[in-house]
Amino acid sequence: MISKLDNITLIGMPASGKSTVGVLLAKRLGYSFVDVDIVIQEQEGRLLKEIIAEEGQEGFMAVENRINAGLKAHHSVIAPGGSVIYGKEAMEHLKKISTVVYLKLSYESIEERLGNLVDRGVVLKDGMTLRDLYEERVPYYEKYADIIMDENGLDAGKTVDMLRSIMEEKFGLTT
Repeated sequence: MISKLDNITLIGMPASGKSTVGVLLAKRLGYSFVDVDIVIQEQEGRLLKEIIAEEGQEGFMAVENRINAGLKAHHSVIAPGGSVIYGKEAMEHLKKISTVVYLKLSYESIEERLGNLVDRGVVLKDGMTLRDLYEERVPYYEKYADIIMDENGLDAGKTVDMLRSIMEEKFGLTT
């Protein structure tokens, strides 16, 4: 039986630092790091932007939901794509196998950090702005989070330090 402490899943907007913070946290805890976008690309044999171009956003999100819902991980920091929160089965699975941490960042910080949305494989519905996406997703991130980590004003190293302290306090996790 896998406990919620066995894995840590980082959710948040694109550019919130899921991969950067995830790698640093995994190193600090002695865990593996799982970038689910890479897992999707490996299993599908295509880049995220190719999946979106070929199957549309709904098709991509179905692939993302299926792969996250079947993800097997042990002693890992998991970084799924920002749109994982739309997949009910994926989020139920991730909540069951991990502690879910929302890396919270202000809209302005996200906008500043983001480069080309298409190259990043960001799922934007027609006519939707980045702000629309942010406002749509935040309630989902907050709903699924076991822990909300406010990163505003913090660099990745400081975020990891604070997150580790929160984990130690909440779960008695010592590393």
